[in-house]
Amino acid sequence: MMMVAEHERILAAIDVGTNSIHMVVARILPSLPAFTVIAREKDTVRLGERDPLTGCLTEAAMKRALNALKRCQDIATSLNTEQIIAVATSAVREAPNGREFLQRVEAELGLWVNLISGQEEARRIYLGVLSGIEFNQKPHIIIDIGGGSTELILGDGQDPRTLSSTKIGAVRLTDQYVSTDPISDMEFHTLQAYIRGMLERAVDDLRAHLRPGEVPRMIGTSGTIETLALLHARNQLGFSPSPLQGYSFRLTDLRDMVIRLRRMSCADRAQLPGLNERRAEIIVVGALILQEAMTLLGMESITICERSLREGVVVDWMLTHGLIEDRMRYQSSVRQRSVLKIAQKYRVDLRHSERVANFALSLFDQTSRVLHDWGEVERELLWAAAILHNCGHFVSHDAHHKHSYYLIRYGELLGYTEAEIEAIANLARYHRKSNPKKKHESYRNLTSKSLRRMVEQLSPLLRLAVALDRRQIGAIQSVLGHYYPESGEFRLLLHPSQLGDPCDLELWSLDQKKEAFELTYGLKLVPILEVHSLAVS
Repeated sequence: MMMVAEHERILAAIDVGTNSIHMVVARILPSLPAFTVIAREKDTVRLGERDPLTGCLTEAAMKRALNALKRCQDIATSLNTEQIIAVATSAVREAPNGREFLQRVEAELGLWVNLISGQEEARRIYLGVLSGIEFNQKPHIIIDIGGGSTELILGDGQDPRTLSSTKIGAVRLTDQYVSTDPISDMEFHTLQAYIRGMLERAVDDLRAHLRPGEVPRMIGTSGTIETLALLHARNQLGFSPSPLQGYSFRLTDLRDMVIRLRRMSCADRAQLPGLNERRAEIIVVGALILQEAMTLLGMESITICERSLREGVVVDWMLTHGLIEDRMRYQSSVRQRSVLKIAQKYRVDLRHSERVANFALSLFDQTSRVLHDWGEVERELLWAAAILHNCGHFVSHDAHHKHSYYLIRYGELLGYTEAEIEAIANLARYHRKSNPKKKHESYRNLTSKSLRRMVEQLSPLLRLAVALDRRQIGAIQSVLGHYYPESGEFRLLLHPSQLGDPCDLELWSLDQKKEAFELTYGLKLVPILEVHSLAVS
């Protein structure tokens, strides 16, 4: 059993990918702050293997993944990890039974796997690369070629300028476009044209965010690109450098490798040093994706970074736990800045939303450990929902709470998992009209019982917060709650902002909105307007 120093923290990060399941176990030194990887685990499970008729993950693939995740758990436990953070990407995102698979993992292993969007995947890859390479405020293009998707990122060490995730991956395209061995000229050129077409939009967007005179450096991550670097090194140097971090090769050499690899059979490729059978099956497509991306971007060389999504998960955890104060500190507020960006995009009245958010958080804090046991994570989700609850007005005033749900759900919020985004969207959706019901599709999309309970218990607080700013003029200055268990009452003492304001509309609105609170908590809500005293400045 490994001993852990008091000031050290051990964290495991698992990437449930289309091709492989990877885990890193990191020793975090908060005093520096920094982390070192003390263990790695990888299993090529091909979770992206799907039923050709339904598109669902196959039973065999899910069993392979479950076995791999159990091994990861056992290793993490043996190393005294305080937490395992697992994320799932494109294979699970797109499969009709993807969420059911995650529920099965939770039920069988007790492991919660966070489903993340393509953009969120790209953001965490960016964090991982930032932790391994000094950008010196100069632009870098990052490419990560996975089994199901390819991420392209442009950043200079601050906020990423562009984040994209395109549905072209080495496993996906091999399954869809390659049936000959060696690959025929027809299939190769068809594949090449498809890859170019799929990449063009992301490349155009990235190039549009380069400033005049900037010459970016290109960074490659992922198993595909590392394998190509190993093949290049063996050919050029006669040995495999270890580590690969910082190793570079040129586009001209990559083109030669593509020509050589496409002319070989899969069995012949599997005989190459450093290329196992699983990688040999998909390396031609992976190499072609990289070649076309570099060509479209006009990049003549690429440099390897061995840190990627898994390490980005570790960095993101360190940021959210306040363990990073250096050059990456700016990244820690990404969730808040992303919410405010969406609010601006949909022309939310921010002053009203901030008042609602303040009331919602005040009610949350005053009922914490009294009526509910939710913590900081759920508090932040409530804040986000309060800021965005009215964004549906951007579409239409009628049923705007339902429009808010869809705008939040598909608004590409960064820093959140798919489950957290779903929770925020549901909280906003239930700030008015009917209470959460199983027949509602939005509510059914909350696959976790815990998140459903959270929405049930916190959406009534958001309803009350909205009522407290009914006229949207800040009529109520503050609210103070008192719980009286003997009478089954929860009294709200309201302090008006203006002396003599009866706040009739706010009181009426509270009366209309209180039912959800009373049903959820089994209490009678009693609002009381304080009319005798005001704060004196």
